[in-house]
Amino acid sequence: MASTHRRGSEVSCVIKYLVFGFNVLFWITGGLLAAAGIWAWSEKDIFSNLTQVARVPDPALFFIIIGLFVFIVGYAGCVGALRENTILLLIYCAVIGLLFAAELVLGILAFIYKDWMANVVKDELKDMLVKYREDSDLQNVIDWVQKDWLQCCGVEGFRDWEKNEYFNCSSPSVEACGVPFSCCKFKIDEFLINTQCGYGVMHHASPTEYIHTEGCLDRGEVWMNENLIPVAGVIVAVALIQILGICFAMNLRGDILAQKSRWNYRDTRSQQQNNRQ
Repeated sequence: MASTHRRGSEVSCVIKYLVFGFNVLFWITGGLLAAAGIWAWSEKDIFSNLTQVARVPDPALFFIIIGLFVFIVGYAGCVGALRENTILLLIYCAVIGLLFAAELVLGILAFIYKDWMANVVKDELKDMLVKYREDSDLQNVIDWVQKDWLQCCGVEGFRDWEKNEYFNCSSPSVEACGVPFSCCKFKIDEFLINTQCGYGVMHHASPTEYIHTEGCLDRGEVWMNENLIPVAGVIVAVALIQILGICFAMNLRGDILAQKSRWNYRDTRSQQQNNRQ
């Protein structure tokens, strides 16, 4: 499409390049997320991954889906603004609007059916513990949550790990009646990590001396209460970014359509004058 600046365009350059620059960041971020997810997925058995997608939440696949979505939306907004393409801008606004509406509905439903949602989340998290050894990325995520973020063990408590076939007390594994090393209590200045520190800990009379026994669900709730203002600030910021993105893109689209209408009007008047002559 030809640039609207060829005849004294009234399209705002500020809004145009603001939408363009903002979506360039999303475009790059989405591409990096998708690339990281594809790389992580390729490091594992791809055919095995395809058969386990429905059974095991794969963090790498999550990165790929989110990255591609952000990449495509960023592309629509970026190219739509730069090339003044009203169709791409409309697609961009529609997708962002639907995403915002879905987030709003999900938040309302989560508040109304919070007990049911809590049970669903709890069951999903426990299922992730069962699949702990089946996916290296999932294992790393769980270890990070338990060791570095919340200092917890299991979903409701450390005995949730009995549901895992490797840590169950009836297992022939050396990890029987134990928990992952990420449940252990480490000293701040500890240089070497003992990855066997959780072995047989369920046999101990006082496991709290060796591991964190509180579940990650309770620890997560405590963390949320302690960081309520920053979390609320992030949520509000994301919502404002989406709303402003829609407003700016629609404003830009409206300016482009108005300018095209002026061109069509001028061309029609000019043609009529030529016909009269």
